Amino acid sequence: MRAIWKGAISFGLVTIPVALHNATKYEELKFRLLRKKDMSPINYKRVAEVDGKEVPWGEIVKGYEYEKGKFVVINEQDFKRVDLEAAETIDIVDFVNLDEINPIFFHKPYYLEPQKGGAGAYALLREVLAKTNKTGIAKVVIRTRQHLAAVKANDALLVLELMHFADELVSASGLKIPATKLGKREETMAMTLVEQMTERWDPARYTDDYKSNLMKLIDAKIEAGGKALPTEKPHQRAATNVIDLVAVLQKSLQQAGHAGGANGAKHPAKKKRTAKPAKTAKKQKRAA
Repeated sequence: MRAIWKGAISFGLVTIPVALHNATKYEELKFRLLRKKDMSPINYKRVAEVDGKEVPWGEIVKGYEYEKGKFVVINEQDFKRVDLEAAETIDIVDFVNLDEINPIFFHKPYYLEPQKGGAGAYALLREVLAKTNKTGIAKVVIRTRQHLAAVKANDALLVLELMHFADELVSASGLKIPATKLGKREETMAMTLVEQMTERWDPARYTDDYKSNLMKLIDAKIEAGGKALPTEKPHQRAATNVIDLVAVLQKSLQQAGHAGGANGAKHPAKKKRTAKPAKTAKKQKRAA
């Protein structure tokens, strides 16, 4: 696995050399824009506004527009010069209880791998964080941008999870959430339904159904020679009217009870359908 960043975790006088690795991947279907009449792919060119001429990559620089039409060029050395130490350090400024952080602040996880000479301190920090249920709140520069981040223990690993700064979150004060008083019966039935639908966490059970269905549609259109397929009316669930809430909860409980057997026991884990491999999979391109 290729590291995307190398530096060190720093807290107090402790320094732990680490490498940063992607912990997530996205495999989206890639679509090309085509000219309708002959299916010719559409390409984009980098052209200068002033004369419309194409500009090769070797002649392109980054610039900041400080006034309308006025720019100052910022090169790679300038980015590094801003704060060389910060660019190479995961600087832990505080340790906080993990339970105190609203999950809405977390954004994207990365794996941290200890480098030469850092295994002992790496293991020590991981064990302390795990036993105290704390996380290290840090600042780190990745790809010319500083991020707020959390250093967490995750089984045998330390994980760096990028976070949102407080001013990046939009206030929910403008949302209209009406005050609603629910009856004891509704609450009890809802709690029972939630309990009957509760399963042990198994991430393998949850897959991208939309992507699978889209691939099926693409295969069907390929087999049909690109012709339009028969349209199907989408099924839309109606909102649950508060007047019908008790009846809907009762029906949901009955369905959950049937799934769990005649005695109403907790329903077994549902077997997730796995989409059949696309017949033309080798011809399809996916964006990494």
